[in-house]
Amino acid sequence: MAVAVGQAAPEFALKDQSQKEIKLADFRGKNVVIVFYPLDWSPVCTNEHACFVNDLKRFEKLDAQVLGLSVDSVWSHKAFAEKMGISYPLLADFNPRGAVAEKFGVYLAEKGITGRAIAIIDKAGKLVWFKQYDIPPFRISRKWLLRSQRPIDSAALMRAAQHLIQNNGQHEQQVDSQRPQHKKLRPL
Repeated sequence: MAVAVGQAAPEFALKDQSQKEIKLADFRGKNVVIVFYPLDWSPVCTNEHACFVNDLKRFEKLDAQVLGLSVDSVWSHKAFAEKMGISYPLLADFNPRGAVAEKFGVYLAEKGITGRAIAIIDKAGKLVWFKQYDIPPFRISRKWLLRSQRPIDSAALMRAAQHLIQNNGQHEQQVDSQRPQHKKLRPL
């Protein structure tokens, strides 16, 4: 059964892109943002991580550690992190495949990948915010790439993270409804 908001986040230990074992317990006393994503190198996941790389200093100001988590191997994570300039840990939920993602209810066994989700864990280790996002079709069309809605709205996530961290995990539903309207992109 997946963990629910308000419960203690499931403990785990996974290797990162440097083959260092990372434990959730290592971050007690610090806020943690876990970015569950399907696969390194996919167009959407690449754009998603670019947003986190660009906003990393803002998360650091909130005393929040960002962790990426997918079913990719440490070797794939290493190459992806180097190419993308990712300095935060990318955790390999590789063997047994998807075991940690399953604890959070985001492992898609039928596809063999991690679903797309964000979990915010407070300094005491409690899950205070969780949101799952759609995964686009595997055959991504140019029209889909150019549409106005992004899979993860980093501005809305940042507002939610700031609110949760500044208010000790007390989430108000309207935070997510403050999503800005994006301009429609014109085809090239």
